[in-house]
Amino acid sequence: MSTSPFTPTAPAALPGARFPDGPAADPAGSRGEHRIRSFHARRGRVTQAQAAAIDRHWDTWGVELDGSPLDLAALFGPAAGGGGSGASAMPVVLEIGFGMGDATADMAAADPATGILAVDVHTPGQGNLLALADRAGLTNVRVANGDAVVLLRDMLPPASLSGLRVYFPDPWPKAKHHKRRLIQPSFLALAVPLLRPGAVVHCATDWEPYAEQMLDVLSAAPELANVHPVEGFAPRPGFRPMTKFERQGLAKGHVVRDLLFTRV
Repeated sequence: MSTSPFTPTAPAALPGARFPDGPAADPAGSRGEHRIRSFHARRGRVTQAQAAAIDRHWDTWGVELDGSPLDLAALFGPAAGGGGSGASAMPVVLEIGFGMGDATADMAAADPATGILAVDVHTPGQGNLLALADRAGLTNVRVANGDAVVLLRDMLPPASLSGLRVYFPDPWPKAKHHKRRLIQPSFLALAVPLLRPGAVVHCATDWEPYAEQMLDVLSAAPELANVHPVEGFAPRPGFRPMTKFERQGLAKGHVVRDLLFTRV
């Protein structure tokens, strides 16, 4: 993955669409940085339905990670059943890398009292998740486009998140690319201060060496406690839906590992 500015191929879109080329792949404009990133800007071919969902819902449910401070209470509104000036804000979980969004939509539907801020740079997935949210009448999902590091470093106040989910991130299997893996001490240095006490960090991967690295990195963070300290890895929790990607990995003989940690 190059650290130079993104040069994605423009996807197909509806004529006259709000984002004819999809949301900008790098809305922060790299902020003058030349650092290693853990992702590719995967634009791909956008279907008519996905383009229409982006066009229709981005102004309401979309978030550009441009480095500007983000007010989660204003973005998501009060907690379920709340109201008035004294209402508590809806708890918000950050999900980094949601693919096509099917699992995200399922989790949002199962827990409407929790907001999900879902971050990805995959334009078809962004459109698909917006379409799923619209179809299911979900009001607790916001789709964020851009580099999650910009979000963590520049846009969120301390103790503003009730959870962090990273499911099946790119394993970067070659040794020379391990530095591109998302779950690193430097990533936790940004993420952990944003977590409220009791917030759950949930990671999952089907790449065994990466699972071991995740376990080592998360276990070394003094602010995090393993929910399953004896076993290390957690049994697959029922609230995490099985995705098409996960089923494909299992069919290939991959072992899926879940890791659950809490912010102390």
